[in-house]
Amino acid sequence: MPYRVAARQLLRDTLLDAGRRLLDDRPWAQITMAEVARAAGVSRQTLYKEFGSRDEFAQAFTIREGARFLDAVEQAIGAHLDDPRAAVEAGLEVFLSVAAEDPLVALLLDDDGTGGMLPLVTTQSRPVLVWASARLGDAMRAGWPHARDEDVELLADSFVRLAISYVTMPRDSPRRTAEAAATLLAPYLERAMASGV
Repeated sequence: MPYRVAARQLLRDTLLDAGRRLLDDRPWAQITMAEVARAAGVSRQTLYKEFGSRDEFAQAFTIREGARFLDAVEQAIGAHLDDPRAAVEAGLEVFLSVAAEDPLVALLLDDDGTGGMLPLVTTQSRPVLVWASARLGDAMRAGWPHARDEDVELLADSFVRLAISYVTMPRDSPRRTAEAAATLLAPYLERAMASGV
């Protein structure tokens, strides 16, 4: 990795790590960009030069945290490539289980809508949805190369939307929720996988 690229990634990680530490104590709405910069040991100008705005920082933060969830989901799906229904069930169960134990997710869910970050996974979630669906779609495409692109795109998008919906408004245990969602998606999965063979 070229030095400039590595240095920029280190700066971004340092800034996002600082934001994560600050969120351990209070909601995003109560945290200023000056505090994030100070916690990272850089100037506010450096922070704004890297992220542009408070919203862009929050979006990058949400995507980075979401990457941890998708790492686990992709591993779960990859362990069940011979059974797409089991893969979707395992992936969703892992996502919901990790989310249920994550303190940042708990902070977001305690937000009454004025905390500043909840909209990034609800009413203003398009950038996060697009990113997560594309990443998950790439993993599914690699695991099931015979599936049609449009089927993979629909499956990945539906998976992400269901996962976020279940996290923000949990109804049952991760296991039972994943089983129910997989049952719902099973007919589509069977058709999609058969049509690509």
